[in-house]
Formats: sequence, C-alpha cells, structure tokens
Amino acid sequence: MAEYESLTVAELKDLLRERELPVSGKKAELIARLEEHDSSDAVEQPAEEVEEVEDDFEDDDFEDETDDDFFDDEWDDFHVARQKPVLDDSTVADIAVLNSQKKKQPAFIRQEWFRYRRLSKTGWRKPKGMQSSQRVNRKYRSPMARVGYRKISSVRGLHPSGFEEVMVHKPADLDGIDPERQAVRIGARVGNRKRAQIHDRADDLGLRVLNRRRFQRKGDMQ
Repeated sequence: MAEYESLTVAELKDLLRERELPVSGKKAELIARLEEHDSSDAVEQPAEEVEEVEDDFEDDDFEDETDDDFFDDEWDDFHVARQKPVLDDSTVADIAVLNSQKKKQPAFIRQEWFRYRRLSKTGWRKPKGMQSSQRVNRKYRSPMARVGYRKISSVRGLHPSGFEEVMVHKPADLDGIDPERQAVRIGARVGNRKRAQIHDRADDLGLRVLNRRRFQRKGDMQ
C-alpha cells in the first residue's frame, strides 16, 4: 500500500508490534509483512461487516467534527519515538553502574581557572609546575584526573542510549551495520547532498542516525 511507503521504519515497527508481528528486516520487508497481514484480514472479514463499517463513516456528523486542515498542519511535526537498542540484562545493569559513576565524578578544571578567563573555557590539562598546589594535591584544590575515575570497561565508549557508534562518510559505509546494536554518526565534513543520501539509506535499513539534522533539500536532493 502507498500509505506504508510514506511511513518511517520506526512507525512501521510500531504497527507491526500492534499486530504482534516480527519487526526485523529492511523497510521493504516490513511493508510486505504489513500488506500480507492486511490482505489476510480482508479475506477473513465477512462482506456484511465491511458494508456496515462503510455506512457508519457516511454519517454527516462525523464529517462536521473533523478538520482536514488540522491534520495537514500538524502531521509534519508529529513526534516519533527514537529507536532504542536491543540490550541484554547484563548490559542494562552495566549502563546503570556507568551512570552512577558519572554522577560521582567531580568536574576536572584547569589550574588557576579562576584567575584567567581563557583557562575556565578550555579542557583539562595536567599541572606540571614544581610548586603547583594542585599537582601535590593540597587541600581545597580542585581534583586531578586520575586512573581511579575510569568507568566500567564493559560499556565504555557506548552512546548514552546504549548504541555502539559507527562513523560513516558515505552511504556505502552503512552496509553491514546491525540496527539492533549499532547507530550511525555522520562525519562533520560530509556535505548536505551526501548527508541526504545517508539519511534515506539509513531509514531504509532501519538505522538510527545520532547526529541527524534538518536541512532544506533542493533540486536532486529531494
């Protein structure tokens, strides 16, 4: 059906879950699965019941209460839940431990950050002065980054959502990526033309793009 072609992979998977059908596969497979389910329901439903449903929708009161302009204006901004990874119980527990470790970690700031404005806006640098109070760990000094603050190793490097990030620069890089465990991050130097191709290809494969952004499609990018 044409109505399924306009839906995203996440919306198609929601429809499959409502019908208690498998959600694995590419976008074309999901659409074929929904069409097969709809055709089987149409065969099983008696002809009399179909006529009764059509008569109910011919009521004039129903036409007066609906506003087609409302759906046309609001459908583009309809919220779609972001795709989430498929994680086992041990990984979920490790992510919870990782989050608790992040809450306990102090903020690492540079030596004499309060004295020079430029130091407060830059990243961490290890103090190397012979008389540095921060280096010798004197009282009331900001803490230093040490090996003891390192996080749990089993989920180190994962995206906060639980996905494993995969850097891509062209649509061909999407081949072989597991949509249940891995997510896509597009390189910063990729242009809008190639970015649009990556977005379309990722939607067909059911992949989540972590740094997806809106841009105006012109010409052959549409």
